[in-house]
This record gives sequence, structure tokens and C-alpha cells, in this order.
Amino acid sequence: MTDGPSWFPPARWLRTYEGAWLPADALAGVTLAAYAIPVSLAYARLAGLPPEVGISGYLLGGLGYAALGSSRHLAVGPTSAISLMVGAAVGQMAGGDAVRYGQIATLAAFVVAALCVVAWAVRASTLTNFISETVLLGFKAGAGLTIASTQLAAFFGVPGGGDDVLERVVAVARQLPAWSPATTALGASALALLVLGDRLLPGRPVALGVVALAVAAVALTPLRDAGVAVVGVVPSGLPAIGFPAVRPRDVDGLLPLALGCVLLAYTEGVSAARTFAARHRDPLDVRQELLGLGGANLLVALGGGYPVAGGLSQSAVNENAGARTPLALVFASATLALCLLFLTGLVRDVPQAVLAAIVLVAVKGLVDLRGILRLRRVRRFEFRVAMVALVGVLAFGILKGVLLASVASILMLLARAAEPPIAFLGRVPGTRHFANLATHPEIERIPGVLAFRVAGALLYFNADHVRRTVVERARREGPGLRLVVYDMSSSPYVDLAGVHMLAALGADLAARDVRLALAETSRPTRALLRAEALGDLLAAEDRRVPLAEAVDAAPAAGAA
Repeated sequence: MTDGPSWFPPARWLRTYEGAWLPADALAGVTLAAYAIPVSLAYARLAGLPPEVGISGYLLGGLGYAALGSSRHLAVGPTSAISLMVGAAVGQMAGGDAVRYGQIATLAAFVVAALCVVAWAVRASTLTNFISETVLLGFKAGAGLTIASTQLAAFFGVPGGGDDVLERVVAVARQLPAWSPATTALGASALALLVLGDRLLPGRPVALGVVALAVAAVALTPLRDAGVAVVGVVPSGLPAIGFPAVRPRDVDGLLPLALGCVLLAYTEGVSAARTFAARHRDPLDVRQELLGLGGANLLVALGGGYPVAGGLSQSAVNENAGARTPLALVFASATLALCLLFLTGLVRDVPQAVLAAIVLVAVKGLVDLRGILRLRRVRRFEFRVAMVALVGVLAFGILKGVLLASVASILMLLARAAEPPIAFLGRVPGTRHFANLATHPEIERIPGVLAFRVAGALLYFNADHVRRTVVERARREGPGLRLVVYDMSSSPYVDLAGVHMLAALGADLAARDVRLALAETSRPTRALLRAEALGDLLAAEDRRVPLAEAVDAAPAAGAA
């Protein structure tokens, strides 16, 4: 019997499903739904969409991921960064038309699903590896501050305004004389309870309890008369299945929005999934995650929702509640369906200030101040790159910020590759092994020989750096130097410009009566050198010569 198609994980894990796991998955699903209800209300508000759209995002997104995702703990639904990205971008595309606003948000989810399938088909899952942790550190901090700034108006009970962080803060500051003390008191109380609950009851649906207390407070006290704004009527019923009335070609700027959502959603989701896979020693197929994300967004789009992703916080709730398989997501979706059918009346009196507090607590983990300060101490260059990502998000918004962060990651990668580390080597006493002189001062220098190793490929954009560094070091070695050996064991690939640089380096050294020899060369490198008539640089043209053997040629070089 086969395990089923590789692209359909349930065909594998359902075959080994044990009945004893069912209660654990059911409990985890109900717990996840309890967490998702208040969070989805808050994120839907952040995206500028009706509250029921946020709930259906968890309902349908979970089903889509359970069918195609490879992680048994990842939970999929609306996230803070994507919600803000959608809210900021779609508002400009819709031109004030509320109906068109919802259609474009739904169309974005369709395009996200399509891009995920295309990325899966062309095996593009490795592209996110180009986004470094350094850039993500800055991007997340900028996103956290941006999202927090959008909640200030609801927290203080003022109209707010502004398109960026500074404008929002200034607008709220100017409106503070008209603030609502009752609103702020309620929001601050909710904030304190949420923070305390996270510390005392980690991984539990504390937000649901806080929302229940807030609803009771509104119902039993005159808070509504004191100016406390609430969610309002939420229509009951399951989301209608269908397609949006607009098409991609009818909406300018939709593709950049969808690309930004895919990049952010996949990076965030895979990062969270890897965390839990490592903790439980589970297999994780990062390419399959593209299908999982695509399936989640396709179902959400069919239900009139907006782009969703896997997140660390909701996945932690799912894990801590005891989820054994993705069936927990199915139980969560069933619970949310019951809530949409029968319990939407309870949502009406949820204060918006409490939703703002939920968002503020959810995004506080995005700003890793300790990580930023540590990066500043140990890696100044990477700290500057992180700051570029942070300022880019604050200045240009989440969508342009994530694209800028991607460009910054690639530029940082190119900067590193343009100046690869070059280690000058000495012999470990009593052996035929070699190590870096800079980090192992106890090793022996080799009389008349300068051996070096480049940490990376030798390419057109870093060849001159290698040449300059080696020539300068050879100059400092003095007249006793007779042989320079390039250990190419860590340079498996050399392009044509790199080969021509080796010829120029050999000529530079020959002018000082120093010979250049290459050791540990790969077969393609030897073939390229011979094709360019540079086989004399090889210690032996027909085989890969060990570094120790090449260094032993020093006396012969001196005799020459």
C-alpha cells in the first residue's frame, strides 16, 4: 500500500492516526478557536474589514492548511503584519468604496494562493533563505511599531488619523484633550490583564477571558454611555462561497501586495513551523509549506476573506493545548463555524479599546530590543542593515518595507560575498594539518611559504579583493617569501574572471620572484585553468593535490 501522493500529507498521517489522539486534538482545536476569536476580531479591524471576515480567515485557513501543510502544530489565520499591509494598500486601491475594498482584499488572497502554487511548481522555496535574520529583526521591529501606532486612537477613544507612524502619533497627541477616560481605563485594564495572563498562563486563551470580562462590563455598567466604542452588530452565518467581482487586471498595485504577502507569510510560517519541528523532532517539508499556504489562502479567498499566514503565537497555543496532528485545526474550524452560526450576538459589545490592547500585546514580541542591542555590540554592519529595514518600514509602510528588507538582505549577501574572509595558514606542530594564524597563534609559520584559504567561491565581483589582500600580505612577508599556496578546498567554484585573476596574481608574485601554486583544486577548476592555458599554476595538472604536498614544494621553489 502506498502512502498516498506526496503533495497530500493527510494521506500519510491519517494512516497512522491513533484513536487516543482524538481527545487531545479536539481539546487543542477548541482552545485554538477560543484564542482565535478575539484575535481575529482585532486583526480584521486592523485590515479595515468586518469582524466576521477575521473569524472566517481562521475557519477556512485552518482547513486549507490541514489538507496541504506539513507541520502538525502550525496554526493559520490572520496576522498583524499582513492585516496592516492589506489595510494600508487596499484602502488606496478601493478609493473609498467599501464593497470594492472587500473584493480587492479577497482578490489579493486568490493571487497569493496562485503565487504559492507557482512557487511550489518551480521549487522556489529556497528564495526566502535570502532574507537574513538580521533584516527580519529590523523589519519586525518596524512592523511592530507601525502596528502599535495604528491602535493608539482606539486606545484613547479619539478619531486618530495619519498615514505613517509619525503622523498617527501627532494626530493622537493633538486630539488628547478630547480623549475618553473610560475608554483608556478599559483598554489599560485589558492590557494589564493580557500581559499578566501571558506570564502566568502561557499558551492559554487569556484574551477570550479578557474579552468576556469587557463585554460584561459594558453590559452591566454605563460604559457605553461614557463614550466607549464597541464592535457593533456582527451578522451570523457561515461565509458564502464565491469569487470576487473584480479581476487582477482591474486593480493596479495588486501584484506587489500579493508578492509582499507571500514573502512575509511564507517566511513567518516556515520560521514558526521550523521552531516546533525542531522541538518535537518532526519532519518538515519547506516546499510543501508553499502548498499549505496556498491551500489556506484559496479557501479563505473563496469565503470572501483576505490573505492569511501561519504565526508563532497561535501555533504556540495549538501546541501547548496538546495538538497531535493537523486534525486540531479541523476541530478549531468546526468550533468557529458554530460561533458564527449561533454566538455572534456576544461579539456586539466587545470594546474596540480591548481589541487594541490585544493587538498591542500580540505585536510586543516583534520588537526584540535585546536582540537589536546585542547586534549593535557584536556586528555593526548587520546592525546598520537591520536599521535600514526598520526605518524602511516606518517611513514607507509594511508593504514597501518588506520589499526593501528583501533587497537589503540580498545586498548584504552580496557585500559579504564581495569581501570573503581570507585566512592565512600555518602548520599545526607535529602534523600535516593547517589552521588560521590569526586565531591560532600557537601554530608554526612555514618558512618561505605563504598559504591562504578563501571562505567562498572565487567570482568576478570578489576576485580583485582576494588579489589585493594576498599581494599586500606577500609584500609584508618580505624577501624571504618564495611560494604562495592557495588552498582552494573552500572555493569549490571559480568563474572565468576568477581564473584570470589567478593569472594576474601569479604575475604580480612572479615580479617579486615568488611562485603561485594551487592546492585542493576541484576538477572543474582544473579543467578551466587548462582551457585558459594556466595549467602551470596547478601543483599537478592531473589530480587534486593536498595542501601539505603543495607546501612541501617550498624548498624546490627556493632552489629555483
